[in-house]
Amino acid sequence: MRVSPAGGWWNRAPTGRRLHAMAERGLPRMGYYARITLTVIAVSAVVAAAWSVRNIILLVVVAAVLAVGLDPAVRRLERLKLSRGWAVLIIFLAAIAFLALFGWLVIPPLVRQVTSLAGQIPDYVRRLQHDNGFFGNLERKYHLSTKLKDLTQHLPAAASASLSKILGLTKSIAAVVFNLLTIGILTIYFLLSLPKTEDFAATLLPEDNLARNARTLQEALTRIGGYVSGNIAVSIIAGVGAFIALEIIRVPFAAALAMWVAVADLIPTVGATLGAVAAVIVAAFSGWVPAIATTAYFVVYQQVENYLIVPRVMKKAVDLSPAAVIVSVLVGGSLAGFAGALLALPVAAAAKVVIHEVWLGPRSARVADAEHAP
Repeated sequence: MRVSPAGGWWNRAPTGRRLHAMAERGLPRMGYYARITLTVIAVSAVVAAAWSVRNIILLVVVAAVLAVGLDPAVRRLERLKLSRGWAVLIIFLAAIAFLALFGWLVIPPLVRQVTSLAGQIPDYVRRLQHDNGFFGNLERKYHLSTKLKDLTQHLPAAASASLSKILGLTKSIAAVVFNLLTIGILTIYFLLSLPKTEDFAATLLPEDNLARNARTLQEALTRIGGYVSGNIAVSIIAGVGAFIALEIIRVPFAAALAMWVAVADLIPTVGATLGAVAAVIVAAFSGWVPAIATTAYFVVYQQVENYLIVPRVMKKAVDLSPAAVIVSVLVGGSLAGFAGALLALPVAAAAKVVIHEVWLGPRSARVADAEHAP
């Protein structure tokens, strides 16, 4: 058999005639594989770089969503002949004043109640040991009081003896404060530049249907803004209502529990349940009557919130099915924790608008035209 000097036909470089034959047979040239390989490498590098700075990206996304959520309030002030800078300043001064008033009214009693709760843990343990009801049965089966007592005895010693843990806690608190300040500053800058950002984003859209694309962008931003502002309003209503109800029922630590209810209510689907469970557990230590009354309040309030408050406040801010809501929250929570769960619904709502306007809407129109064609 005749063998070429290069060692075989498979080692020969393709000539112009062979390349022409490959093109006629539909076989891709080597440049095609090179482009695919370089594209995969570039995408992998971008994903790896984004993953390494995912915390910063999360802060930017949170600030951007907050800016879009506060933009309707800024636009209302602009209609009063105020410049955008003054409108943003007024909004943030109002937010700072609200937080200061909230802290002045809530933090001192919250500290007193949390301190009192920590001091009453031994008493709760003794009552748990002598209880003949449901909690008493749990205690005798799982020895909860012994485990709780060991935890309360060893926790102060461990905290005081471990300087590294204290420093770690300090660093964590400092990191939280830094992240909050970063989000606040970024939100201010995003609010100031939001109209220019919208105009710039519109220039990046395809020119074949610029009006539709600009409308899609505006609708997506409106959905995000409506959800953020509406969710904050619903959470404030939930917290205030819980505080009033718990004070009437005389559940201890009403301020702390109401604050937890308001924060937990920000989480879609499961947040209200998390807030109610904590309040019912604390109420159960005061007796079955407060526990039943607290449970009844939260059951009734959930119906009022789901069928009266949320439809009026949210309106059409989020047009998602229950299954889509649950899946979005689970995916967002698994990807970015608490912040991901909060951002899941506005992102999903905006994505639905884009998918409907860019793909489903034109496709449905083409199908309808084809059905009515002669």
